[in-house]
Amino acid sequence: MPEIISRPIVTVTNVIWSYDFTTEEVVVLLAKKADEPFKGYWSLPETFLRSTEDADSAALRLISDKIGVQLDSFHTEQLATFSSVVRTKSDRQLALAYMSFLPKMPELTPGVGAVNVAWVPVKALQNNFYLVHPEFSIKLPNTTPNDFYQNLTVKSNQSQLAFDHELIIQTAITRVRNKLDYAPSILRILGNHFTLKNARKIYANFLGISESAIDNSNFRKTHDHLFFETGAVTTVGKGRPAKLYQLK
Repeated sequence: MPEIISRPIVTVTNVIWSYDFTTEEVVVLLAKKADEPFKGYWSLPETFLRSTEDADSAALRLISDKIGVQLDSFHTEQLATFSSVVRTKSDRQLALAYMSFLPKMPELTPGVGAVNVAWVPVKALQNNFYLVHPEFSIKLPNTTPNDFYQNLTVKSNQSQLAFDHELIIQTAITRVRNKLDYAPSILRILGNHFTLKNARKIYANFLGISESAIDNSNFRKTHDHLFFETGAVTTVGKGRPAKLYQLK
């Protein structure tokens, strides 16, 4: 008897990074699901992959559909594919995960399929990363994907975000950290131009250290192959205007 092949559902899941200039924190976009599966759980924005589009286009469409922002393709990059058979409890779903770097943090309104939506700070503490929100504080998994999914097979162990989105965010953090010294795309969340102070804050956040631990002069010298001085200065705030830099 021929084998019956069941085709999994393919989704595009987006880790959308931005920067809160008021609190000087790196944030990620989460939505609280209105429907099953995982009704009432917070999750990353996601969409079904349409038959008429590729995954890159779907990642950009997702941002436009969810928060009304049009981004150029260089503001997004593919992260990884998540295909564990235990990542969903009903119909099998594969997630093509992306990271996107939003230079402005727009006001949010829950869209179709969500009852709430929020920019959630990502904080580091003692080599662990946390998502901190008035409704929750979630420690992201500091483990291997195999161990994470093995833990999900235990009935009493349900992830705090929908699906395996905790693992996806942790994977995104690891990717950002690994690229800081050769391709710091994460700095795009600061806009086209940025100060060394804000760049250092982002580096410190992902390295799990204080901003003061990164010397300003050494930081500029050791990273001059990544960004350059534009010749302009900031006009916002009090004190001496700060020089502006741009990614090469």
